Amino acid sequence: MPGGIVGADVAWVLVASALVMLMVPGLALFYGGMVQGKNVLSTLMHSFGALAVVTVVWALWGYSLAFGESHGGLIGGATHLFMKGVGTEAKGSLPHILFFLFQGTFAAITPALISGAYAERLKFSAFLLFTVLWTTFVYAPVAHWVWAPDGWLLKLGALDFAGGAVVHLTSGVSALVVALVVGRRRGARQPPHNLTFTLVGAGLLWFGWFGFNAGSALAANELAAVAAANTHLAAAAGAVAWGFVDLVRLKKVTALGAASGLVAGLVGITPAAGFVSPLGALAIGLLAGAACYGGVLLKEHLRYDDALDVVGVHGVGGALGALLTGVFATVAVNPAGANGVLAGGNWALLGKQALSLLAVAAFSALLTFVLLKVVQAVVGLRVDAEAEFEGLDPHVHGERAYHSGSLGGHGLTPRETPAPKTREAGKAPLGAGPVMEG
Repeated sequence: MPGGIVGADVAWVLVASALVMLMVPGLALFYGGMVQGKNVLSTLMHSFGALAVVTVVWALWGYSLAFGESHGGLIGGATHLFMKGVGTEAKGSLPHILFFLFQGTFAAITPALISGAYAERLKFSAFLLFTVLWTTFVYAPVAHWVWAPDGWLLKLGALDFAGGAVVHLTSGVSALVVALVVGRRRGARQPPHNLTFTLVGAGLLWFGWFGFNAGSALAANELAAVAAANTHLAAAAGAVAWGFVDLVRLKKVTALGAASGLVAGLVGITPAAGFVSPLGALAIGLLAGAACYGGVLLKEHLRYDDALDVVGVHGVGGALGALLTGVFATVAVNPAGANGVLAGGNWALLGKQALSLLAVAAFSALLTFVLLKVVQAVVGLRVDAEAEFEGLDPHVHGERAYHSGSLGGHGLTPRETPAPKTREAGKAPLGAGPVMEG
């Protein structure tokens, strides 16, 4: 084995890569449970499709654009096109190909996050083309700015440990643009068809996030341990904060709220995980849970249809986490970072975090709008009204998640749903399935 490679680091980052990959089917379940039964396969396919398509893009040119030789700190070049020079040679304490693999899992989950904004109405061909273009022209450049050795935001001194800006802010801002351009879903909003899926998916995301954040230490060391603890604390605090707001507003703590709150805490701690103390992580989780709750409510006032709350959770949470990194960061945790406002009265770091946030948000919004117009011109964006009414699963994929007579009657389309036999129409509880004769 070449000099410089550390076996313990290799073992940990291999595990972390698998954990981040597991987050993609976790996300599929998290999103899939929140849509109607007639669209669940379509929603799951956005996550699995992104994992497949982005991995190929990453190997052919995406990794090179993100981590190849820098051009002015803005974009990588052709250094690693078609995986040229990506082998078992050392990159830090890891084999280069393992660093490539780990970063590729981040690239794959990011456009999958955006899919929550256009669920239940986007053509699959539009999804595929948009995902390829977005990974190439948005994700790869921003990853270069923030994580490549010569990236301009890294050299500026902005901190992003595991992707607050690269993953969550880009996806959240892009989701807002997508929701506005694609437009609202037709018909009345329906309740989630299977919150059990959503809770299981949230649990898998919580589990996988240890790889996402602690793996970003790129070593089996003390920093990875701190990042792991901070991840867990922030997730728990986010769930508590969201649940508390639920209790105040609704007089009950909802299962969907618990799932959303823990994800909000995870999003908020992502940029800060390796820069703040455990108490700082608790504070960030609490603030993220409350702020993202407000972010989700905002869509009802502004009338955009972010179907699965990508903007409210990932956009708001990513932005807040980036700013709070500038408040809670301390070199006592990571000497390679910087002191923030609380640790050393360093307001300059907060300014750098704000500049990073504005630059990434503006770039993501502009490029996403342009790419959507390209996709619209080439293949169109939305399915037709009949497909949206009957469900994307049978129209787009030729399959159904559920069939008449099976458990979970929510797979029935509106035209197939039998009229209630024993209750007055319209009096069934919210989310209740068709009434079955005994």
